Amino acid sequence: MNRIIETLKNIFRIEELRQRILFTAGVLFVVRLGAFITLPGVDVAALKAASAHSSSSNTLFGLFDLFVGGAFSNAAIFALGIMPYISATIILQLGGIFIPELQRMQREGEEGRRRLNNYARVATVILAALQAWAVSIKIASTQGAGGTSVVPDAGFLFTITAIVLLTAGTVLLMWLGEQITERGIGNGISLIIFIGIIAQLPVAFLQEFKLIQAGSRVWIVDVILLGLLVVIIALVILMTQGTRRIPVQYAKRVVGRKVYGGTTQYIPLRVNTAGVMPIIFAQSIMFIPSTILSFFPDAQWAATLARVWSDRSFVYAAFYAVLIVFFTYFYTAIAFNPKDVADNMKKQGGFVPGIRPGAPTAEYMDNILTRITLPGSIFLAIVAILPVFVSNALAVPSLFASFFGGTSLLIIVGVALDTLQQIESYLLMRHYDGFMKSGKLRGRSSGNVNVGAPGGF
Repeated sequence: MNRIIETLKNIFRIEELRQRILFTAGVLFVVRLGAFITLPGVDVAALKAASAHSSSSNTLFGLFDLFVGGAFSNAAIFALGIMPYISATIILQLGGIFIPELQRMQREGEEGRRRLNNYARVATVILAALQAWAVSIKIASTQGAGGTSVVPDAGFLFTITAIVLLTAGTVLLMWLGEQITERGIGNGISLIIFIGIIAQLPVAFLQEFKLIQAGSRVWIVDVILLGLLVVIIALVILMTQGTRRIPVQYAKRVVGRKVYGGTTQYIPLRVNTAGVMPIIFAQSIMFIPSTILSFFPDAQWAATLARVWSDRSFVYAAFYAVLIVFFTYFYTAIAFNPKDVADNMKKQGGFVPGIRPGAPTAEYMDNILTRITLPGSIFLAIVAILPVFVSNALAVPSLFASFFGGTSLLIIVGVALDTLQQIESYLLMRHYDGFMKSGKLRGRSSGNVNVGAPGGF
């Protein structure tokens, strides 16, 4: 504990790091403030009444609202959050598989990344405008208590105003994320999503506290739940940081009077190379039926299908797990290309001991990646199903249960670890000890060659 306190003191002794942290905190405050500024034309009282009786937690709208920190249910100007930019980035990344021009830009280094980022910004505006139009229709069709419309005058003017403000809100969030990356502690886009999810945690704790006050829950049960949450977080951290290091030997080269190479480095292949993306893809597909069914509340066929596709059913859990395993392999194949890594090693005079350079090295790495991805994908599937199990078996409210696994927990752990690594690097540059006993967080040790790790989440 004393070491942690001393490390926190060292953080604020470094003027540049202190300014970056304060700047990041100020920007994140603006992000949270925008989540409570309601769109013009929306009846706030009717909106609160509608939100109190809403049952959209198991739909795409519930997932979306979680990522934007409740801004969607508040009909705020930041209701779209940063998700259109994330979607545009993913589309361009996946497009690199089929479009040669995007493939070429991905290999051009800094210049290619700059051009891809410009394309992502343009695509973000287009996606945000389309999503804003859909959101304006959703808000206008929402009714509060007694059939009162949330938008009393849901005409053309409201639709145009909502589209402009929601799109501008997304563009502003995108710019704020870039400012955090440049002038803050980095990973601005990820931190914006992180703060939106974390903002729901006090609300979840308040719900648990009200259950204890009402006598519906014994306090010892909550202590056990918190202990279980700590264990799950520890396992997720272990999985997130888990790597299989492949040794790479570089041959000695004599250039003039200098000797280059002759060293051994390591390529860390992550157990969870795909990160949180498989759960996001699978969750989006799994929520499509419930989202469609929410538009037919009175239809008999919709009620029957809803029971079959309930998140409490075995069919739902099994299909969800299979989708996650599939998308884990799919996204890993996109994020890490063994052939490109093997070719780059061969050009630089590197080789894996006992393996011939070129195609045999690529095949060797592909085999290792295939084997270590299997336990990683199974663990991801278990983590994804945990919130449903905790909610159903232990009678935990769905909001609090979402922190026991799924997308929320993986994003929180991933962004927190990455932010700690950023702070750690500043401390080590100024010869201060970091948070870990060795002075380095795992994943930042010297001699590692970081290849193929997906950015963002």
